This record gives sequence, structure tokens and C-alpha cells, in this order.
Amino acid sequence: MKPIAVIAIGGNSLVLPGQRGTFEEQQSRARTICNGVAEVLAAGYRLVLTHGNGPQVGDALLRSELAQPGLPPLRLDVCDAETQGLIGYLLQQTLENTLAERGLRPGVVSMVTQVVVDPQDPAFHNPSKPIGPFFSFENATQRKRTLGWTMAEDAGRGWRRIVASPRPLEIIELGAIRACLDSGIVVICAGGGGIPVVRWRGGLEGIEAVIDKDRVSSLLAGNLGAELLLFATGVDRVALHFGQADELPLERLTAESAKQYLRQGEFPPGSMGPKIEAALEFLEAGGLRAVITCAENVAAALRREKGTEILPPSLQAREDSLSGTQANNFH
Repeated sequence: MKPIAVIAIGGNSLVLPGQRGTFEEQQSRARTICNGVAEVLAAGYRLVLTHGNGPQVGDALLRSELAQPGLPPLRLDVCDAETQGLIGYLLQQTLENTLAERGLRPGVVSMVTQVVVDPQDPAFHNPSKPIGPFFSFENATQRKRTLGWTMAEDAGRGWRRIVASPRPLEIIELGAIRACLDSGIVVICAGGGGIPVVRWRGGLEGIEAVIDKDRVSSLLAGNLGAELLLFATGVDRVALHFGQADELPLERLTAESAKQYLRQGEFPPGSMGPKIEAALEFLEAGGLRAVITCAENVAAALRREKGTEILPPSLQAREDSLSGTQANNFH
């Protein structure tokens, strides 16, 4: 049986800085992403795609609020479902066309995915997940006052709305995802981190939140026994002192060093932090490769030519035992 790869596509990867986020703009970005995805499939992997929805779900909420009082407002979990369908359709159609151009027709399916969270998760009292567009401090303050939004500064790029982001516990459609993979079908699932649900009175009920797509991708990859977890984000490599004059890109990073840099605050919670944490969880659960790179370099990262690879503990131990040799830019 072919190994499984999970590729987590950032919602911001579909909308470049300065773009309005139109469907056509996202479609153009999706073509770039799908070219790299096709290379992973051609390399012999069974393939699962997940994706974020930070910009898109924020836009969906804005549209809902602007439509009032003419139309009833949509809950956040419903907006999660809406954007999961929209981005799933975008990626599914684009990937099918990309693969067909290469003579590949494995079948691609988008699966509406529910993810169980704990209603008592502390995240519901401490929102931390940025969604939607960036605002100036003045506009953010106004929206906080008039709309009751919780706002926070996001990695020096402006102010954004933040919402609860509880930890994912269980993927409801996991069995269906496995069945599709076993049939040779590429699966797009857990979009936007999945639709957050809680178990209630013997059934499921939606709850307003946005699950971090990196954490749910790690959970999914571990549950599927995936070999590779690749995060397609907005930067080519993980870097120390990001955005500063002494910025240092990293080609490879040991698990222990990654933990140390997390503790030192090198990887912020609203930016690279969740990807590093999710990669570590995947590797500690038995995954073999965790890679972080930009959408354009997915294929090159697969060949270890681009991106940052975080070494699993077993490989780190082997590297540590080598006498007197250190890989280029190895931390």
C-alpha cells in the first residue's frame, strides 16, 4: 500500500497581500498550489489535503453582518461549513484539471468534515485565533466598541478579529476519509480546521469557534498513519528573528531545538507557532517527515531542495551520534 501524505494549505496561501480575495484570484493561486500537489501524488503517495480559512471565514462573517437586518445572521460554525464547501470546490476542480493535464485521473473528493471539541476547552474563555482582514488600530478599536469583537495585533501586520480555537479531539468522518484513500481517491477534508461540534444528548451540535487547521492536520495525519505532513504557508522556510535584519532561515531543525525556540518566543502563536507545535505532535506520534514551506515550493520541498524539515526524535538521535559532521544550517 502506498504511503500517505497530508498537505495542509494555509488560507492565506490562497490570497496574496494586496489582493481582494476574489474567487478568480484564489483560483489562480490554487493552480500554483495544485501543481506542487500533483508532484507529491506522482511521487507515489496517497494524498489528503486540508486547508485553512482565516481570511475567508472572516469575510463570510462580514457579509453576514452587512446583510442585516435584511437577512438573519450566520453563526460562526455555519460560516466554517460555508467556507469549507467553497474552498473545497475551488481546490477539487483545480486539482482535477491539473491532474488531467498530466494524464492522471485518480478522482478527487471534497468532504464536509466535523471535528469534535470539548465545550469546556479554555479557548472559549481566551480567544486566540485570528480571522478575517487586517485593520488599523483605529478601525479595530471602533469594531471592538460597536460590534463587541475581540481584537488583537497579528505579528506586526495589523489588527484582526480573534475567536475561540479549541483543541481538536476527534474527526467524525475519519472512516470515510480512510475508505476514499484506500480506493485511490484524493481527499480534501477538515477545511478550516473542520466544523467544530460537541457531543450533546447522544448526538452532535455545532459550536461557534474556528479550529486551527495545523492542529487538526496533525491529528488527521497521526490517525491515518501518514508518513509525510507538509505545511504550505506564506514563507519558503522557517526563520529565527523573522522579519528582522538578522533573520536566519533554517533548512533543518531538530525537535529539541524547535521546542527550545518555541519557549523563547521565536515562533509566535498567531503565525509559525501552531505549525511547529503540530509538526512536533505528528513526529512524536510516529510520523517520519514534517516540512514547512511556501505553496510554490511544495514539489522542491518534497525533494529536500526547499523548505524547513523538522527531524523526528529518532533521526535527531542519529544525527547527534555522527562524529564531527554537521549539515548545512542544521539547528
